[in-house]
Amino acid sequence: MKLDDFDFDLPEELIATRPARPRTAARMLVVEGDALADRHVFDLPKLLRRGDRLVLNNTRVIPARLIGARHRNSAQGPVSAKIEVTLMEPDAQGGWRAMAKPLRKLLVGEDIVFKGGLTATVAEKSETDLRLTFNHAGADFDAALQAAGTMPLPPYIAAKRAPDAQDDHDYQTVFARNSGAVAAPTASLHFDDALLAELAAMGVEMTEVTLHVGAGTFLPVKVEDIASHKMHAEWGEVTPQAAAEINATRAAGGRVIPVGTTALRLIESAARETGKVEPWQGETDIFIYPGFKFHATDALITNFHLPKSTLLMLVAALMGQSLMQKAYAHAVAQNYRFFSYGDASLLIAQGA
Repeated sequence: MKLDDFDFDLPEELIATRPARPRTAARMLVVEGDALADRHVFDLPKLLRRGDRLVLNNTRVIPARLIGARHRNSAQGPVSAKIEVTLMEPDAQGGWRAMAKPLRKLLVGEDIVFKGGLTATVAEKSETDLRLTFNHAGADFDAALQAAGTMPLPPYIAAKRAPDAQDDHDYQTVFARNSGAVAAPTASLHFDDALLAELAAMGVEMTEVTLHVGAGTFLPVKVEDIASHKMHAEWGEVTPQAAAEINATRAAGGRVIPVGTTALRLIESAARETGKVEPWQGETDIFIYPGFKFHATDALITNFHLPKSTLLMLVAALMGQSLMQKAYAHAVAQNYRFFSYGDASLLIAQGA
């Protein structure tokens, strides 16, 4: 399949820069069979049934965007320059891979000073990113980052406005527990405690897994033949309890419904070897596009994704490319709000 097969025209005004309020007021396009239905997230108790299981990604977004300065001595005296850093992922040596602007002007060995006494040293540098080591580690680093950093809003939002205090709440799920993500599992942002309680009371089960979403989720596909695209890797974990719960639901005839593509990619990674979900921990670079055989997913709750993105390819794999083209054309015509702070869809696979 070709990259252009996953392109569509999206009016810029449909890109959401703030979420719906309350969270559950977001619109939700329900796709089942060949039918499309316009609903809202608060309608989920009418659409799900006893014995269904939602799979929730409990990763917590860290304030990974940092504004600092580098200082040098020049022939004209001391000079400073603003540096913007976005952390991407920790490495095995205790440092962080990061993106920086302007990257080309940074030198290996140079320090970047952030507020609150947090300092990073450029340990390595490539044409696309760099590796930083910090003057704090462990809990001290977490505290310093919390004080110095801001939420790493997606580039299509950050281009329109700067992050603010409201994003500390809006860009975090209500069940976020395990810190490590530098992007939110955005379908989960539509849930609040009251909706989760209502679903639990009617017999919908919940299972938590962890996938630390990386900044690579926003990287564009640059190859025309999508099968040759190389996915970024992200760390995740499916505990033995989570695997047992998911397998028990499928054995009992219930539907397994990941909330977000991150949860889906993780449980499908854990099911690749045996066809059922196994306890699993590690990095996954699973790439799901049409032709993929699903082992653990019956339906998906997800937002509306970027043209030519791997996430659009994923939903086409689950539902069929022509049906998703129809759904996205409907969403654009009906002024659904797109991307991370946008509206939702409930995609129920054939026969689920």
